[in-house]
Amino acid sequence: MIPWILHYVAHTGSRELFRLAVLAIALGVAFGATTLFDVSFALGAFFAGMILAESELSQRAAQETLPLRDAFAVLFFVSVGMLFNPMILWHDPLPVLATLLIIVLGKSVAAYVIVRMFRFPSPTALTISASLAQIGEFSFILAGLGVSLALLPERGRDLVLAGAILSILLNPVFFALLDRILARNTPDVAADKKQAARVPIPPTALHDHVVLIGYGRVGRYVGQRLMEAKTPLLVIDNDARSLAPLKALGVESISGGASERDVLAAANLPGARCLLVAVPDAFEGGAAVELGRKANPQLKIIARSHSEDETAHLLKHGADEVVMGEHEIAKAMIEGIPRT
Repeated sequence: MIPWILHYVAHTGSRELFRLAVLAIALGVAFGATTLFDVSFALGAFFAGMILAESELSQRAAQETLPLRDAFAVLFFVSVGMLFNPMILWHDPLPVLATLLIIVLGKSVAAYVIVRMFRFPSPTALTISASLAQIGEFSFILAGLGVSLALLPERGRDLVLAGAILSILLNPVFFALLDRILARNTPDVAADKKQAARVPIPPTALHDHVVLIGYGRVGRYVGQRLMEAKTPLLVIDNDARSLAPLKALGVESISGGASERDVLAAANLPGARCLLVAVPDAFEGGAAVELGRKANPQLKIIARSHSEDETAHLLKHGADEVVMGEHEIAKAMIEGIPRT
């Protein structure tokens, strides 16, 4: 029912109404779950996110609520910071250190062992271990719930908050050390850590095809028109769920970032007819354009932008043409003026 409501509201063409519908559904599901099933409001919000993710408009919903999410995230972490008692670092240094070691070493060692058991290479295991050497906002929610239910003393909550904040502060240091270790022991892996951690992507057999990067609102429309024209097509997008319907249509797709070398290498850009960069982020689009130009200097590259600065950025990195929405709208309106 909720995906149907989102589609109905989206077809009204009102951006404000769509944003209001997303917020009403999210808060309504969260409140309903709290009232009907006696769960926490945070868990109800988690259910709301799962339900909204089932809609094909989930990406648009995320984009529309991004400013509000940032504001709520700031309020959340400010409120958590107000709960933190800094004096615990002075009064209980050893328990704080023990909590931090459990988070940093306990989780990291467990993650490393599990990843190695699945026969992944050591650099991949180290990268995952470093990324898990912290705990985040969900631990704050659990700690607060434990105190409210008298299952956890306030001192225990302070220890959890202290360990979480310290682990978050130390996490960039761990990644910096990991880069140095990989650079010393495995230079090739350190040069492209993401590529080493990724399972090798089989290259496409397509030739004289169009590579479409980004399958959001613009990319989906472009892809539909290309499929109607029976044009050989390969789609690249970060969201594997948005690519799932393409498999049923027999369209090749690759799940990955537009700026990842192995992803573009698997797309066979030297044998492609054209590269269309439809991602909304100009920096990611610029990286994709630059890699595409290096892979095939003769390749036709068309990108999208939202401003004059983004257009200049994309052209500087090697795009042949950049389509700006405002320009195309103005051009269409001028062309629609009746001739006298």
